[in-house]
Amino acid sequence: MELIWQGLLGALSLLARGDAPTLRVAALSIMVSGLATGLAGLVGVPLGTTLALRRFRGQAIATSLVNTGMGLPPVVVGLGVSILLWRSGIFGPLGLIYTPAAMILAQFLVAAPIAAGLTRSAVGGLNMEFSEALRVDGASEWRAGWEAVRAARPQVLVAVAAAFGRAISEVGASLMVGGNILNSTRILTTAITLEVSRGEFERAIALGLILLALAFIVNAVLVRGARTVAW
Repeated sequence: MELIWQGLLGALSLLARGDAPTLRVAALSIMVSGLATGLAGLVGVPLGTTLALRRFRGQAIATSLVNTGMGLPPVVVGLGVSILLWRSGIFGPLGLIYTPAAMILAQFLVAAPIAAGLTRSAVGGLNMEFSEALRVDGASEWRAGWEAVRAARPQVLVAVAAAFGRAISEVGASLMVGGNILNSTRILTTAITLEVSRGEFERAIALGLILLALAFIVNAVLVRGARTVAW
């Protein structure tokens, strides 16, 4: 118990004086997870909408892949991305291994299925007469999908919030493809893992508090937006 209190006091001290290394790690986490979530939304929301509204050959397989991706172990994603980006891999010449770009790719791959799967559920829960009415009025497939997303916007925002939570809390894949390099690829989750292994619980707790605060703030903003839209 004493260790916890000492860690909390030390963490508050670090945060109060604006510890530069801690803030750098937090800033990189926001950048990496924010971009990964943005890409996951750009890909996952249209994909989920398509799976909910359209019928096409291979739809069952695509749906199964999305459902599998929602529970895909991050270390498997890290392994796959590492093989592709390794110096002898297909994309090795790009020199992306152990860079923030590789971490963004890994987090995108674990977050996109969340956005797609939850969006599919949200749009699929709409009254099917809604989309049929749009088609009768001459709306294109693109327009029908857009209107469906607008109608289910509160739930879609929750899907994006869940994707962000998945991305920013991810550690295994980011550690494998980023290498946890100081001032380069060290983010909140990988830094916490490192500090705990060193016995530096004060900094680990400080980083943990920042991680929780970021996740809470982003989710609160998106959920509040969802409620505002619903009203």
